Amino acid sequence: MSTVPPADPPDNTGPSGESKPADSPLEIYRHSSAHLLAAAVTELFPEAQCGIGPPTEEGFFYDFLVPRPFTPEDLAAIEKRMAHIVKQDRPIEKKVIPKPEALELFRRKGQSLKCQLIEEKSGPQVQCYTMGEFIDFCLGPHLPSTGHIKAFKLKETPSQSYWKGKEGNPEMQRIYGYAFFTREELERHLRRLEEAKRRDHRKLGRELDLFSISDDTGAGLVLWHPKGAFIRKQAEDYWRDEHLKGGYDLVFTPHIAKLDLWKTSGHTEYYKASMYAPIDIEGVEYQLKPMNCPFHITIYKSRMHSYRELPLRFAELGTVYRFERSGVLHGLLRVRGFTQDDAHVFCRLDQLDDEILRVLDFVTGILKTFGFDRYDIFLSTRPDKASGTDEQWQVGTAALRRALEARDLPFQVDPGEGVFYGPKIDIKIKDVLDRAWQCSTIQVDFHNPGRFQLEFIGEDGKAHPPVMVHRALLGSMERFFGVLIEHYAGAFPLWLAPVQAVVIPVAERHQQYGRAVAQALRGRGVRVSIDDRSEKMNYKIREAQVQKVPYMLVVGDREAAARTVSVRHRHAGDLGAMSPEFLAEKIVRLTAERAVLEEEPPAAAAGGVL
Repeated sequence: MSTVPPADPPDNTGPSGESKPADSPLEIYRHSSAHLLAAAVTELFPEAQCGIGPPTEEGFFYDFLVPRPFTPEDLAAIEKRMAHIVKQDRPIEKKVIPKPEALELFRRKGQSLKCQLIEEKSGPQVQCYTMGEFIDFCLGPHLPSTGHIKAFKLKETPSQSYWKGKEGNPEMQRIYGYAFFTREELERHLRRLEEAKRRDHRKLGRELDLFSISDDTGAGLVLWHPKGAFIRKQAEDYWRDEHLKGGYDLVFTPHIAKLDLWKTSGHTEYYKASMYAPIDIEGVEYQLKPMNCPFHITIYKSRMHSYRELPLRFAELGTVYRFERSGVLHGLLRVRGFTQDDAHVFCRLDQLDDEILRVLDFVTGILKTFGFDRYDIFLSTRPDKASGTDEQWQVGTAALRRALEARDLPFQVDPGEGVFYGPKIDIKIKDVLDRAWQCSTIQVDFHNPGRFQLEFIGEDGKAHPPVMVHRALLGSMERFFGVLIEHYAGAFPLWLAPVQAVVIPVAERHQQYGRAVAQALRGRGVRVSIDDRSEKMNYKIREAQVQKVPYMLVVGDREAAARTVSVRHRHAGDLGAMSPEFLAEKIVRLTAERAVLEEEPPAAAAGGVL
């Protein structure tokens, strides 16, 4: 699961706030755990008002309106009370109560938020569930009793939310918890969370001096430091080379344009909440661009095209700006300014299937080079608010489905999650901790060619509209870089590493030979530095390990006499003595191959899936 916090997590509640029925045994288990939390809170803090408490992917949460924020000591006491209630094995029972009686019951308990939800509910009867003295307005279902809840753990700190998820409403305290069927599953999950914390890209970004986000420049705006910028350059150079080989033309477009461009595309109608306010320039409204597609469309439209020219493929690493509230910004994973690895294909309808297949193959090939070969794939269909005819949506959806089936890629249908202009394939890459990250997307668009009156001259001599395919492979350079950091725990593959080797002289008398080794490696194309500080050798090795340098080259009396280096690898450990020439040839070859793993690590040092 992505670590990007959503603006307001899905809450398994109906339109008035009453909980919807859970679909799976695990959801029922976690929903009951949420009620267990609420029962414990109301027993310890009688003044607390309960909001909503749904299951989540990892467990559950519940929102409370309280006079003061919960402290870590409060959470420890709440968890202890939850365990006590489990030990009591209290029955969890369904009650169907007339609406007026339910309102009176919750008023007596001081639960005015529950009264609001009940008042909004239509119908004469209200369904509730009890857990001893605790009662909640809920559709269930639930476990038979609290004794069935075997393994749970509250998060260390609560977060803030708004009543019903709307700013301006009362601020709530949200307590999250984890819940699993067994203690072993819970412990495994907690270990995974600890490993995720160790890999946190924000922490490693500071430690490895890769990037920063400063209050001086503004929240959600990334500053790339030299090492991070070098890794980005390596990735972008590879991206551009592969696009040129793949028949794409590279383009560059501005950061702003007239607002009318996004009115024509429909983004002001469907996407306005994520766009910044227009900028007045000499009486004309301009827009800071939230996406690149209208620019690529304008390039296509700059002249008439023949059917023989199609498909045309325009690719750009284009920086865009989108409004994200400060509460959801999260390091590199949720930002306000980012660079999309964007491309748009303009093709004939009879070329659509082949172009989608080409893009699908391109996506999987590029991702494999970066070390990702496991995915969750979703085919997203027409949303309620959409443009275009039913026939266009059916044609686009069918083409995407055929491509996935032709490549034998398992996928799930995600009903109603297409973009407003067309259906899409979303590819979520799985990292070493088995978390899924949304990066790649392929979208079919009949909408924009019509809105912009795009045409090509067909074999019949008549004008026809092209079909557009929007696609991103990595998603955005910022987000993908954050995923890379966490996937590799900062130990980037050799071809991406800003420093591939560090020469470590044992003593001052070995520095001259060390500099000669560094110069020789540098002359052969190796990115090398020398640590000639007057520190002990073991200290300098540890420093290189902390900085995730792939190769450490120790030089002392023996190495200087033999004209060799003693090679240590960050994962595999001691590799023995090598000549600088042999090592340089090896590093240059592995870099050219873009090897994901340059040396086989011992199992204990691999940092694999827990």
